[in-house]
Amino acid sequence: MTDILRPVLELSVIIPGILLAYLPVKNYLRQTPLKLTAWLLPLLLGICILGGAVCCALQIPTRWFLFPLLPVIMLIYHKTLKISVWKSVSIFLAVFAVFTCVKSLSRAVNALMTADLHITENELWFRTGAGIFYNVICLLFVLASCHCVQTMIADENFAQTWYVFWILPVIFIGVNLFMIPKYRSTLYTGRVLQCYIVLSLVLLILLLLFYVMFLMMAVNLNRNARLQQENHFLSLQQERYENLCMAIEEARQARHDIRHHFVQLSSLAEQGDMEKIKKYLSATTEKISDYNLHFCENQAVDSVFGYYSTLAKRENIPFHALVSLPTDLSIDEINLCLVFSNLLENAIQASVKTEHARRKINVEVYPHHNHLLLIHVENTFDGKIQQENNIFQSSKRSGNGIGIESVRHIIDKNGGACDFTYKDGIFSAKIMLRI
Repeated sequence: MTDILRPVLELSVIIPGILLAYLPVKNYLRQTPLKLTAWLLPLLLGICILGGAVCCALQIPTRWFLFPLLPVIMLIYHKTLKISVWKSVSIFLAVFAVFTCVKSLSRAVNALMTADLHITENELWFRTGAGIFYNVICLLFVLASCHCVQTMIADENFAQTWYVFWILPVIFIGVNLFMIPKYRSTLYTGRVLQCYIVLSLVLLILLLLFYVMFLMMAVNLNRNARLQQENHFLSLQQERYENLCMAIEEARQARHDIRHHFVQLSSLAEQGDMEKIKKYLSATTEKISDYNLHFCENQAVDSVFGYYSTLAKRENIPFHALVSLPTDLSIDEINLCLVFSNLLENAIQASVKTEHARRKINVEVYPHHNHLLLIHVENTFDGKIQQENNIFQSSKRSGNGIGIESVRHIIDKNGGACDFTYKDGIFSAKIMLRI
């Protein structure tokens, strides 16, 4: 029984190893943690017990059972995650490299524990105490390192680095395997055992230092990438803001001009000169903006809807908007206009790509209980909408979409809420703002 327990203890580090590999990517599981644990834990326990029995029966080291098994466990690990193969393989190898260094250290501890024992040269497995030491150290690494790479996993700006990260753990795995002495007696020759302990510790510390450096580099690169993305985001929003201001000013100017046109027409009507009235109407009709000039009492929002309703009309997109807004609002007017412009621009861009018969944009905006503003925008779409980490991806370029993230940013600042859904070719945005 004791002989079987020893290889089982060596193999049982698979369980803390897979746990450590899952902790940084717990938000990317294809199944709930409970469901995953329900079938994966019994599977791993069965593998450890079966492997221990096989090693004991065939009198082979555990590595001869473990190494052919690792690609299978790696494949299971990758298939249960929603991340790229480069990330999953790199994380798996990173954990394996650490545990390989810990095993070298455990081998030295085992040699110290058996120094005074008269055992055979072909001793295959750790003593029970060394096996427990091996498992305890691995569990401590799980507790200490569970969140160390979570920021790198979540950030796509760092994606290219995962293509080369796997090289580092593979090198350390190879060095530790090369260090395994062919004969047990070698460790007791001169100061070989002391050197082996020091070398095992140095390799483990170096590997951890490399991981820390990698993490610091990731954080720094991610920070720079985010700053560039934020600057790009701000420039786009500034451009959109300027376009909004121009649209609002154009609509105000159109209202001003229309009032003058009515004054002039009234004057001509009093004179009874029908020919001049016809000429005047013919000359000014082409100059009057093609806006639907009234959606609500708030002039800024009204101008935004007028602008985008005109764009929708040019693209033959049915545009229906029921907007109930008073003249004055406590919410920042520009932010509110940015919310509408982002939603309506996205709706138009999506609807343009659909068949003419399916195109439509429906908007409802109305106050609720005098302190909430409810917004509902629906539009048709064709094709696939991509989301990553709950962030909509741009259909025009690689990376995150700007429009919806801008809306979310404004809503978060306002203390409101939003919900974006898409089903059966209909994209729906439901927003609540405090007014």
